Amino acid sequence: MLVLGIETSCDETGVALFDATLARSEPARGLLGHRLHSQVAMHAEYGGVVPELASRDHIRRVPSLVTELLADCGRGLDDLGAVAYTQGPGLAGALLVGAAFAGGLSFALDLPCVGVHHLEGHLLSPMLGERAPDFPFLALLVSGGHTQLLEAGAPGRYRLLGDTLDDAAGEAFDKTAQLLGLGYPGGPAISALALRGNPARFTLPRPMLHSPGLDLSFSGLKTAVALLVKRESMDDQARADLAAGVELAIAEVLTAKAVAALRATGLPRLVVAGGVGANRRLREHLSAAAEKLGVPVFYPDLALCTDNGAMIAFAGALRLAEATRGAFQVRPRWDLASLSEAVDYFGAA
Repeated sequence: MLVLGIETSCDETGVALFDATLARSEPARGLLGHRLHSQVAMHAEYGGVVPELASRDHIRRVPSLVTELLADCGRGLDDLGAVAYTQGPGLAGALLVGAAFAGGLSFALDLPCVGVHHLEGHLLSPMLGERAPDFPFLALLVSGGHTQLLEAGAPGRYRLLGDTLDDAAGEAFDKTAQLLGLGYPGGPAISALALRGNPARFTLPRPMLHSPGLDLSFSGLKTAVALLVKRESMDDQARADLAAGVELAIAEVLTAKAVAALRATGLPRLVVAGGVGANRRLREHLSAAAEKLGVPVFYPDLALCTDNGAMIAFAGALRLAEATRGAFQVRPRWDLASLSEAVDYFGAA
């Protein structure tokens, strides 16, 4: 069963081809290929994502990327067994592009079509690596506007343990980058600048670090950065030092909350997913803390940290039992914990 995955939730157009039959013994074997187009250059001029431009660019990119992907894999449309697309959450117009394309293919080729939760795709993406985690595990999901701690008992069975009360980690990176004049996207720019910075130069808060519970907040960190930029003379070294300090503060908070969640739940392994999961300092802190606890930690391949079609194809392959034909819908707002039913691995393949 070949599953075509289509991701268009925001500013990256991703497509992938996943063979559910090959993946029965090892999920990583199932990924035959994927293609990704980033809109970063287009949106950088505006300092952030412009939804209308994102939607129009997805329209231009999806057909050609699918054609190129099938050619790369030596397959044709007639070889497809199902289509998976990102149903939500995300930008409504961008989601509709992928959903309409997937629904049209489903109708034209009489294929099953399944909508996938974008965050579930991220959460499952480490399973496409050479070293894949088993269930159950604690998931630290740090993707764009989402920073969450979840208990993952099985595919499709998730319990929310902690959430951001305001700004997510990715938003704190983006807003700090904007304040420092680094442009968009903020995370990679902050990480690159932080490499030559001294994280101890500026005193920055660690919001909710010692508060009870597992919820998070990064708005206080953003405010502290704004006040520092206004008060201090920000030469190149100062900007690098502040970037390093922000990166360290975020890494320490996320690590502390992940450790607290592991201790509270007794879950035997930690999975980190989402774009911020590519951050070098965060990986170093989480790996060191997990090693002290004797808990293995799993990350997606760096190429699969950002939005991509591979994670959607994989998650869609797990959810083929929910597929329809032709019809589609999008859900710009969609709670991941609402996916309460366990899914058998490739049970419908």
